[in-house]
Amino acid sequence: MTTDTITARTVVFHELGDPEVLTIENLDLPAPGPREVLIRIEALGLNRAEALFRAGAYYYLPTLPGSRLGYESSGVIEAVGDDVTEYAVGDKVSTGPNIEMSSAGVYAERVVLPVESVVPRPEGLDAVTGAATWLTYSTAYGGLIETGGLRPGDHVLITAASSGVGIAALQTAARIGAIPIAVTRTGEKSRYLLDNGAAHVIASADTDVVAETRRITDGVGAQVIFDAVGGPGLAELSTAAARNGTVVVYGWLDQRPMAMPMNWPLRILGYANMELSVTADGRRRINHWIASGIRDGVFRPHVGAVFDGLDSIRDAHRLMESSTHTGKIVVKL
Repeated sequence: MTTDTITARTVVFHELGDPEVLTIENLDLPAPGPREVLIRIEALGLNRAEALFRAGAYYYLPTLPGSRLGYESSGVIEAVGDDVTEYAVGDKVSTGPNIEMSSAGVYAERVVLPVESVVPRPEGLDAVTGAATWLTYSTAYGGLIETGGLRPGDHVLITAASSGVGIAALQTAARIGAIPIAVTRTGEKSRYLLDNGAAHVIASADTDVVAETRRITDGVGAQVIFDAVGGPGLAELSTAAARNGTVVVYGWLDQRPMAMPMNWPLRILGYANMELSVTADGRRRINHWIASGIRDGVFRPHVGAVFDGLDSIRDAHRLMESSTHTGKIVVKL
């Protein structure tokens, strides 16, 4: 196909705000340059970070006006630039690592990206499931295993367990022989969490999370806590950790200042996925971990809702912000 005059329908926003600020515009795409590829997007995987970015609450701000959005997608390579040896036209791929959303956001029909932002789509995954896999399982792997040092036999307490990353964390912990304890607000999702690897489920609206964790672990506490919430509740949550335990905070659903726990000795670590995925070796380890888990059937990416077409992007963001879904929200193009 000719690549010098392509335009692509692309989601952009010109001001901070709720989902209503998202618009769709036709943007010109250049031909892929050296070490770049042109991807026809088949599906988008939505992440909480994109709602925060759109609202101006992410750890970096969008460049306005005309900011793009999104970093996780699946698609097919349509053209490659010079010196690209990793991919060929027709390859099925996903995106996710090393994307600055303002300039390279993937909410679009087609995108041009450097090869460092592209990963192979694991064999056997369709486009929708492929868009719901890389971010969740790479975060679980990097946060729990590479950063948290989770080992077989360890108890791990996982907050926001019904989210996409939460489900991936349950399956990741179970796969290495750890004992996952899922925390969810109510008991309505207990069966779903147990079916996805949880050994125990704690409904935080009805049960004292720290006391129940201590009971489950015979008073020892969890060797690892994997937390998506942060905020002032972090101090109390951390008292569920074992002596010399590790707390890995990978999100800040509660954006109030975090309180420092005092039940030392304790390690508190902040995990940022790009610290692992920015290197070729880190991406290699992530990709092999995900592909092997898909192949042996332990990793079962869960798609909670599928929307059709870019024009549904506002509705998809509204559902994401409602927190009533389980698993990942995907927009199919």
